[in-house]
Amino acid sequence: MTISNLTESGKVMKQKHVERWTNDFSEQMHVRLDKRKKLEEISGLGGAYKNHLKPDTHFNTLFEKYNSLEKDAIGQTPEYKVAGRVLMVRDFGKAAFLTCDDGTHRFQLYVKKDVTSEAGFAQYKLLDYGDIVWASGDVFKTMKGELSLNVKDFAIISKSTRPLPEKFHGLTDHELRYRMRYVDLAMNPDVRHTLRTRSDIIRYIREYFYNKDFLEVETPMMHAIAGGAAARPFKTHHNALDMELHMRIAPELHLKRLIVGGFNKVFEMNRCFRNEGLSLKHNPEFTSIEFYWAYANYEDLIQLTEDLIAGIARDVLKKETVTFGDHEINLKGPYARMTMREAVCKYTKSTPEQVMEAAHLKNLLKETDIDPKTIGSAGWGKLLTLCFEEFAEKHLIQPTFITEYPTEVSPLSRRNDSHPEFVDRFEFFMNGWEIGNAFSELNNPTDQLDRFAEQAMAKEAGDAEACDVDYDYVRALEYGMPPTAGQGIGIDRLVMVLTNSSTIRDVILFPLLKKEVFGHEEQE
Repeated sequence: MTISNLTESGKVMKQKHVERWTNDFSEQMHVRLDKRKKLEEISGLGGAYKNHLKPDTHFNTLFEKYNSLEKDAIGQTPEYKVAGRVLMVRDFGKAAFLTCDDGTHRFQLYVKKDVTSEAGFAQYKLLDYGDIVWASGDVFKTMKGELSLNVKDFAIISKSTRPLPEKFHGLTDHELRYRMRYVDLAMNPDVRHTLRTRSDIIRYIREYFYNKDFLEVETPMMHAIAGGAAARPFKTHHNALDMELHMRIAPELHLKRLIVGGFNKVFEMNRCFRNEGLSLKHNPEFTSIEFYWAYANYEDLIQLTEDLIAGIARDVLKKETVTFGDHEINLKGPYARMTMREAVCKYTKSTPEQVMEAAHLKNLLKETDIDPKTIGSAGWGKLLTLCFEEFAEKHLIQPTFITEYPTEVSPLSRRNDSHPEFVDRFEFFMNGWEIGNAFSELNNPTDQLDRFAEQAMAKEAGDAEACDVDYDYVRALEYGMPPTAGQGIGIDRLVMVLTNSSTIRDVILFPLLKKEVFGHEEQE
């Protein structure tokens, strides 16, 4: 709907919103708006927001080609067309040096009266820090050896009417950095590098699984039953079906249905949603990869995981070790292995006999912050897991596989044939964090129904993270699922470790934040 066919009340409402926003404009913004008006008067086609001027090269290409050459060795170069955001202006009246960033590198432009076109120099005079510009010219080095573009033609192609933060420090308020990620990215090449590395890691993982003949699939994000993990779900409602739904907490049960259907190797790079608290390692919306492999077991996945992580280090990061905080983490392999009982013994100085006793485990947990009711109602398997999480996890700095999880805390895992109180499962740790969870899948429908029933009882007793009974999944297993191994790897935490990022918000482009107040209205 355009302003011409709005009702009078609609026009009033539109004007109200415009005034609410513009009433708080600073004096500096009004100066920029005046410059924009002048720019539109003199610049012709496209005004202050031109769409016909395009670069034919990137700054990193020029830097790689010419920066190592001596000043006199550069000679006469072709005329290049470039574009980028102006992040620094050193003005000398009839000449100026501009530092620009095009997302690949920072580069210097040299604008000079009588060298730069008359129309281009006139536009330069209306330039502000933060404007996006286009320029053409040849490459040279200044007397100080600074690689630069000698600008022959120049144009402002997108006027910045809101000033960027102070030139040299950018956004220092962490909350503003994440809320206004667009400014954070524009000002900080290190932030762009971290998030570009995330993209490179995801691309590598995808190609790794393609090369091993896994099929990439997409499964539903809205589930009638919240299953596949122990977590509190987000709820939503489908109006047409008048049906309560959950945003998925994991794609596991749908992916295993595909194994039943005859796809023997599947993976999904998936978004999951868990209605839980925020922390340095938790965001309610997160990315993981889950993959399932028929006729394999959890031992096969240990080898695959080690190969995958070492490959990311070698081929993406181009190194065998990474630094996180004060720790140097070796990713080359082979990686350490311990059973959960061995880890609890090691870090609580308990004997193997003691960790098999519920009373001893309860005594270890007495001095922790865990709710005494949780300790009192927990079985031996849950108590062992709580002790592991409380006393051992934080020490697993180097890549480590923890195996032999209690059946009690593993409702979807296959029991160990020799010791049915444990399952064939491992979790993969680095930097004291769980990065991946894998197991030989439970494919006995009777056993699976019993485990679902136990989870339902736990939920009824108040465990908000326990899962519901998924009868359709039990039915799928009754048709027969081949022996299968499956794993989930948390992409966000993995990237945190590999990029030395202390908070998950640093590796997510737009992390969840509290609502921001604009005027008198709250908006996302």
